[in-house]
Amino acid sequence: MTRLSAVVVTFNSREAAGRSLPALLAELSPLDEVIVVDNASADGTADAVGALVPVATVIRNEHNRGFAAAANQGAEAATGDVVLLLNPDAIVQPGFREAICRPLEDGRGWDVWMGLVTMKAAMNGGTLVNTSGGIVHFTGVSWAGDAGRPVSEAPPGPREVAFASGACLAVRRDRWREQGGFSPEFFMYAEDADLSLRLRLAGGRVGIEPAARVDHDYEFAKGAAKWRHLERNRWAIVLRTYPAALLILVAPALVVTELALWLVALAGGWGLQKLLATVDVVRALPRLLRERRSIQAQRGIGTREFARFLTPDLSSEYLGRLAGSRLLRGALRAYWAVVRAALRAPSSRRSPRPPR
Repeated sequence: MTRLSAVVVTFNSREAAGRSLPALLAELSPLDEVIVVDNASADGTADAVGALVPVATVIRNEHNRGFAAAANQGAEAATGDVVLLLNPDAIVQPGFREAICRPLEDGRGWDVWMGLVTMKAAMNGGTLVNTSGGIVHFTGVSWAGDAGRPVSEAPPGPREVAFASGACLAVRRDRWREQGGFSPEFFMYAEDADLSLRLRLAGGRVGIEPAARVDHDYEFAKGAAKWRHLERNRWAIVLRTYPAALLILVAPALVVTELALWLVALAGGWGLQKLLATVDVVRALPRLLRERRSIQAQRGIGTREFARFLTPDLSSEYLGRLAGSRLLRGALRAYWAVVRAALRAPSSRRSPRPPR
C-alpha cells in the first residue's frame, strides 16, 4: 500500500486547521503520517494542532520562513512514498485518499500531481472551481485553470497539466528529493509552478486526478506584497527553466510584457511592488544563472516538448479585460505559432538526456 506523508504549513491558521485536520485524519490510513510545520503563528496554532492531532509531528519555526522553505522542512521529515502538500484551509472530501494515491498505484508514470481544488461561491453558496490544473503562459505568467467556473464545467477524468497546485500537491518523495524540493527563495507563490516545470524539463510528468477533491477557502487578494512575489518568482521560473532556444525566441514578448506590466502596476497601485520585484531579480541574477546551469544540466526532454504545455492565451479571469481582447489573443497566438514553427527547425533541436 502507498504510504502518504501529509505536510501542512500553517501561519496563524488555528481556526482553519481545526476544520481541515479532522477531515484529513478521517481519510488517512494508520500507515500514513501527518507533519505540520508552523511558521511562528501568533494565534497558538502549533499548540492547537498538537492537542487536536496528537499523532502529528509538529515542527515549530521561530520566525516565518515562508511557505516554500517550511514545506521543504516537512518533506525532509517525511518517510512515505508520496509527499502530500495541503493548505491548512483545504478540506479533503470523502474518498480523497484512495483517489490521490491512484496515479501512483495505477502506474501512470506521473511524478507530481494534484487533486481538483474547489471553493465556495460567496454570492450563492455553490461550489466553484478554484483550480483544475495550473496554466502557464509562454511569458511565464501562471494562474489557476478554470477558476471561478462551476465544478460541472471542469474537464472530467485524469489528464496532464502544466503545473500542479500547491493547495493539494502530491509528489513522489524520491522525485522531490532529486529536485531539491521547492526553491526556498520563492518564499511563497509560484513555487508549485517552478517545481512542476523543473520536473517536466527533467523528463517527468505532471497531472491531475479530479476524483481527489479538496474544498479550499480561497481568495485572490492577499495584499500588495503578493504582486512582488508573483513578479519576482515569474522571472525566476523563466530564467531558470526555459531552454535557451525558447528563451531567445520569447525574449521580444518578454520585453513587451514587462512594459505592459509596468503600466498595469502603476495604474493598479502596485508600482512600488513591481519596482521591488525588479530589484530582487537584478540582485539575484548571479544566483539564478548558477541555478539555471544546474537545472538545464538535468534536462531530459527537447525544447519543443517542454513548450508543449505552455499557452499563448491569457484566459485567467483575474487578468480582466486582457483575457477578453480578441486582438491580443490573435496576436499572441500568431507569435506563438511562429515560435513553435522555429522550434521544429533542425537548428533548434538538441539531443536531450533520456528520462529517468
